[in-house]
Amino acid sequence: MEIKLSDHFTYKKLLRFVLPSIVMMVFTSIYCVVDGLFVSNFVGKTPFAAINLIMPFVMIFGGVGFMFGTGGSALVSKTLGEKRPEKAKQYFTMMLLVTLIVGIIISVIGIIFMPQIADLLGAEGSEMKNDCVVYGRIVIGFNTAFMLQNVFQSFFVTAEKPKLGLAVTVAAGVTNMILDAVFMVPLNMGVAGAAIATGISQCVGGIIPLIYFLRPNSSLLQITKTKIEIKPVLRACGNGASELVTT
Repeated sequence: MEIKLSDHFTYKKLLRFVLPSIVMMVFTSIYCVVDGLFVSNFVGKTPFAAINLIMPFVMIFGGVGFMFGTGGSALVSKTLGEKRPEKAKQYFTMMLLVTLIVGIIISVIGIIFMPQIADLLGAEGSEMKNDCVVYGRIVIGFNTAFMLQNVFQSFFVTAEKPKLGLAVTVAAGVTNMILDAVFMVPLNMGVAGAAIATGISQCVGGIIPLIYFLRPNSSLLQITKTKIEIKPVLRACGNGASELVTT
């Protein structure tokens, strides 16, 4: 039986509602674990060290998506509670547009300055620095998709579709595992293979929900025409800033 945000929540119903979100967070965190597992076993120690060095930096920018998602979903939920569904859809669309714009800017800057970032993080030796740059550039090139995936994790809950959000996140995680195995074992693509596998899986997690919300659907939210308003965006960022810090 589908649970709605307007329902009276018992502890049992609350657990049922939030459990998909908990599992979503677990699957989101496996990207670096799976990449590290395959790289350490099939590529080598230095590439493994390079991934561990550059991954936290990349994940910080993915965390910007969590900031937009948690802060934006709070704003959208409040608007839905005020019985303004069309305005809620506009706010939802606006947060997605901001995520796209910020994600593209971060990707461009990250790709250009990745060698300097590797130096700043303490990459030692030409081999480690090269692996850091290769992995970092590819993964941050997919950063917009990763940010969208993180945004949609929160909005699936607001749209009363946490199970659908879980299915998308699991699909993305499984895609990462399969492609890591394919790219690094038979194809021997090294850290580039690990990065491409992660990027493609993030596209699964970011683009499938985008397609879902672009089409008419049974949820509370849908992408619609809107314009970017600075004050709501700043309020959403303020509400979600704690997620960026914890990331």
